[in-house]
Amino acid sequence: MTFYDKTVLDNGITVITEPMDTVRSVALGIWCAVGSRDETPQEAGMSHFMEHMMFKGTPTRTAAQISESFDRLGAELNAFTSKEYTCYYVRLTDQHAPQAVDILSDMIVNASLAEDACRSEREVVLEEISRYEDQPDDQVHELFSQTLMPSHPLGLPVIGTRETVSAFGHDDAAAFHASHYTTGNIVVAAAGAIDHAALVRMVSDHITLPAATRSERVHATPVTEPSLKVLTKDTEQAHIMWGVAGLPARHEDRFILAVLDGILGGGMASRLFQEVREKRGLTYAIYSYHSHFQDTGDFAVYAGTRPDNAVQVIELIKAETEKLMKGEATADELDRVRESIKGQMILGLESTRNRMTRLGESEVTQGELLSLDEIITRLDAVTLDDLQRLAQTLFNGDNALTIIAPFGEDAVAHLL
Repeated sequence: MTFYDKTVLDNGITVITEPMDTVRSVALGIWCAVGSRDETPQEAGMSHFMEHMMFKGTPTRTAAQISESFDRLGAELNAFTSKEYTCYYVRLTDQHAPQAVDILSDMIVNASLAEDACRSEREVVLEEISRYEDQPDDQVHELFSQTLMPSHPLGLPVIGTRETVSAFGHDDAAAFHASHYTTGNIVVAAAGAIDHAALVRMVSDHITLPAATRSERVHATPVTEPSLKVLTKDTEQAHIMWGVAGLPARHEDRFILAVLDGILGGGMASRLFQEVREKRGLTYAIYSYHSHFQDTGDFAVYAGTRPDNAVQVIELIKAETEKLMKGEATADELDRVRESIKGQMILGLESTRNRMTRLGESEVTQGELLSLDEIITRLDAVTLDDLQRLAQTLFNGDNALTIIAPFGEDAVAHLL
């Protein structure tokens, strides 16, 4: 017996819900299977631009009226764009769900994409790019993706570039909408106090997009090689990203990777935090993370340190990965991190938004949707031998090093 209900409408739209009997609210998202990896070079940033444009009005509602309507419902409204999908979501009390579906659907189905709105929103996104470039601890993550996967669409920045965004107008946005905002690409996910059959009826009535099957996405394993990129910039810290290609979303070793990540850099008790920050005082922020995509993934470590300490910090990062390759993870670390992952997951699932996100993201990327008990079983099956085997697979190959700092590549070239 599944913990969710799922219906695929005749036109191809998928509706998936998870009831939560103890809450009076519902989180509802309309997901579209289009992200930065689906753009042509000339369209770079268009998925994110479209996310902005959906809030700019329809033939029957102005942008101000959309915002005011959700305010009157006491709702939280937002959206986000990733490399593989775009999501528009709302969280509100259950009695207002029908109105929320009506307005959210109107935004996405009937977006005006008017030229004057495109013109003003281009400026907003250009300001967003400027802000992002003023924050090297954010910018370095996108630079790392480009360094790790230079010839793969996943290496493209979600936000686009000044050159591409400056050219976006009504015709470009309308063509992108017609191409990607079709029924086969749409997933409606909801969690909380929601009736599945009622939501199916609402979606059938309101989301009248062109009928089409799911867009074919080209899957390709990124070709990686030892690579270095240093963006020389007048910063107080060296912002460092070191990492490797990871695992795709349905890889059987992804639960092992979650534990490995936690041991290396996943929190204050992790090896990197204890060794680099607590013991040596070389950083304020240091952590690792991993991302899964449909056909690949990444595993990365971030550290911010004074430029004079950069070489030492990179050497320490690599030393800790080498220890894991040698099988130096302990049973105590395995147990601690495993229980931490379980606890954070259980706490997270008390949120209607987190549950909705889990449903929508899994469905829109054709991932595997597991129950809490199934996830715990997979985590409990992880062994120390598994950790060493995966560490040897991940860390014994090509790695990418990306740095934003007030020095050039010569200072760190020997570390590849």
